Amino acid sequence: MRILFLTDNFPPEVNAPATRTYEHCAEWVKQGAEVTVITCFPNFPKGEIYKGYQNKLYQKEIIDGIHVIRVWSYMCPNTGFVKRIFDFMSYAFMSFWLGCFQKCDLIIGTSPQFFTVISARCLSFVKRKPWVMEVRDLWPESIVAVGAMKRQDLAFKFLRKIEIKLYQSSSLIVVVTDQFKKYIQFFNVDSSKIFIIKNGVIRSNFSPSKKDTQLLENLRLTGKFIVSYIGTHGMAHALDFILNCAKTIKDPKIHFILQGDGSEKQHLMDVAAGLNLQNVTFLPFVSKKEISKYINLSDVALVNLKRSDTFKTVISSKIFENIALYKPILLGVEGEAKELIEHYNVGVSYIPENQSSFLEALEEIQAYKTPDFELNCNEMLQQFDRNKLARTMLDVITKTLPK
Repeated sequence: MRILFLTDNFPPEVNAPATRTYEHCAEWVKQGAEVTVITCFPNFPKGEIYKGYQNKLYQKEIIDGIHVIRVWSYMCPNTGFVKRIFDFMSYAFMSFWLGCFQKCDLIIGTSPQFFTVISARCLSFVKRKPWVMEVRDLWPESIVAVGAMKRQDLAFKFLRKIEIKLYQSSSLIVVVTDQFKKYIQFFNVDSSKIFIIKNGVIRSNFSPSKKDTQLLENLRLTGKFIVSYIGTHGMAHALDFILNCAKTIKDPKIHFILQGDGSEKQHLMDVAAGLNLQNVTFLPFVSKKEISKYINLSDVALVNLKRSDTFKTVISSKIFENIALYKPILLGVEGEAKELIEHYNVGVSYIPENQSSFLEALEEIQAYKTPDFELNCNEMLQQFDRNKLARTMLDVITKTLPK
């Protein structure tokens, strides 16, 4: 089977979309599929081309058996709505153009932004091939959730119409949570063509180890109880709330690490400076190979989002990576993610953007690890093994092919 996969994020980028797509595609290649990925030149999240690449018309390479075609796109930081739209549209046009020349049996387009899946839909029409819509985020709902758009806006109404058309035209829909499926069914989409393939982790990519004492010393964090947030610093993550909570904490042993990059990072650093915070350290994002070293420094992994009904439908991929290194989750997300953490008993949750709830959860989690904690983590990791999930998805998308 020849699969053409459209995604605007792919390694060496290290965000969740890039990781999920790469790990799925690599497993599909092992199972005998021929996979071609059309993506951008790596630039997320700063909009700056990675070392060793040039933003030229296109470039081909092979990564672990995956045929990767990188195309030119307008690059900008992960800030500014209009610039980002130009970024998305330029990739959509270029991926469609190059996609017209690729032989395939089916096409996959992955969200969150619509323009990638619009390109996949157009290629499906031109090439007369089935197409799969992978929904990893709910657009335009998530835009409203972060306050970047209102439901009464014409832009929202326009995007909603596109959203529904895409659901209806797809041969098959793959979603990452149970709630996503319920949401899409609300638009009278046949439930039989919606399949749930949740996020997960390849356990062998993460090696639990003791804290790196030299790194702790370099960061001046020896003896600290470290709460780490490692990931995108965006509007959805409400990390200014964490900074305001950090200001109220009197225990000198508790220290927060905020590691990564994103549209809100400079703002967050300005807020921290204004509050004169001595218990927060900002670190730059690192390669996938280095992430384990920093997670291993942590005593607790922080997963935080704005309080919104939309975010009750999501499960952050950060959860699985931290569980692979046996880190309890301090969770500021309601809904399906909270149910997951409570089901496996691998963390403590608090009400998003509620300071008293956060401080109570922080106190509780300091003495959280129980004799069963690692067993609970192992059970969860077995259930959310990325390679198994990838093979399941391959079986699912094979159903779109003509018999």
